[in-house]
Amino acid sequence: MEFAQWVAELSVRTNRSLAGSRVFVTEDALTDDLRAAFQSWGLLPIFQREEADFIWNELPQKKELTGAEAMARAAKYMPVTRALIDRLVAKQSLEGLRIAVCLVLEPKTSVLLQELKRAGAEVGVCAPAAEVDQRVADELARRDVIVEACATWTPEQDHAAALRLLDRLRPNLIVDDGGSFARLCKLERPAISAQLIGVAEETTSGVRAFVAMEAARELSWPVVAVNDSRLKTCFDNRHGTGETCVTGMQALLGWNCFSRAEVVVIGYGPVGEGFARRICTLGADVCIVDGDPAAALRARFDGFNVADIAEAFAGADMVVSATGVRHTVSMEEMKLLRDKTILAVIGGIAHELALDDLPADALGDADTNAICELQVPDGPTLRLLAHGDGVNYTAGGGNPIEVMDLSLAVQVAAIAYLAKHKGELPAKLLRLGKDDENLIAQLALAVRGASARQVGQKSDTVPDWKLTRFSDA
Repeated sequence: MEFAQWVAELSVRTNRSLAGSRVFVTEDALTDDLRAAFQSWGLLPIFQREEADFIWNELPQKKELTGAEAMARAAKYMPVTRALIDRLVAKQSLEGLRIAVCLVLEPKTSVLLQELKRAGAEVGVCAPAAEVDQRVADELARRDVIVEACATWTPEQDHAAALRLLDRLRPNLIVDDGGSFARLCKLERPAISAQLIGVAEETTSGVRAFVAMEAARELSWPVVAVNDSRLKTCFDNRHGTGETCVTGMQALLGWNCFSRAEVVVIGYGPVGEGFARRICTLGADVCIVDGDPAAALRARFDGFNVADIAEAFAGADMVVSATGVRHTVSMEEMKLLRDKTILAVIGGIAHELALDDLPADALGDADTNAICELQVPDGPTLRLLAHGDGVNYTAGGGNPIEVMDLSLAVQVAAIAYLAKHKGELPAKLLRLGKDDENLIAQLALAVRGASARQVGQKSDTVPDWKLTRFSDA
């Protein structure tokens, strides 16, 4: 079995994180090329089968899971979130908190909801239809979680459902993805907005929106930028999204789809970098487009071609947007592409591709692999993946379980911080403290049989500014 096929199948069948995992491989099978592939995907080869998370060249049996089974599997591999809730329950109840969660509704999110409920909070959830795992939504409703989400709803129904959640739960704390739910609350339910304790924001695009609100003096509550935590961006974005968008596209296009493909990646932030590094290992010829000169230069130093859109699009087999910025690819830019070029989004906000500028009949019906033809007016016919939504969560199982364990643990820490300091915090963007991050990281290391000890002078020690390299001269 080739490496590309193994990672594609393993990711789809388990939704486990390959990055950070230990893989048993025999010494004679561990060639230099395989070792390099493991390294680029964050896999640690070991020679003790009993200590391994995965076995090289072996795959678990395919199995369709019920909602309850999928939720139980997620909970099994989310020990950090559970441990943090255990600590929270021992020190600080969430009794009296009404927490509205607007995240991709899938098994990992269900663990967060149930753990918050265990800590004493009343919880409810909503999500756009494209981001709803109906098995999970139905199972959560059976477990007395307020669910306002359905995989078959229209955008208008999604909007109405979000408002219903606000009216039913009257939340005093929001966990948000993209900042949309909190902004909806402020715009359409100002009375509920006025009594919010705060918001915990999951994504880069959401943080950008709250930065704009703060600059406009419209931010009414403290927002903890969960996205900016080292334990979110460095893991969720680079490894979680970077990994599962690769394997999600493999699931749609075939496990060897990147071999010899000319792939343009727009945006060289953590998501774009994680994606580009992995597909390079699978044989893709990668070109990076980024309007930030420093990011483009970093991509060049990382060994990737760098070009502007016009130059890059001319020879592209695939174009992947990893910016999280609206209209990253305009209709006019789509005209630069060749027929049958594949278009995909891994940044994951609405209209990252300017599909709303196209006529209604430009999009054909999607086939069983969530691929549809996109006829650009006076331009080429393109192949659009997952209706232009984020590939990993609409056409796949979302970010891996162990990676989301870290992200959702940061959410728990943010919730605890906002609750503990109710009424004391300014209405501005805040970052999680280093002590909270270190606690989560130590818990995550411990479950992996590792630890981190202080090396040299403690980082919080005030340096003696009089000591220089010349002091002993």
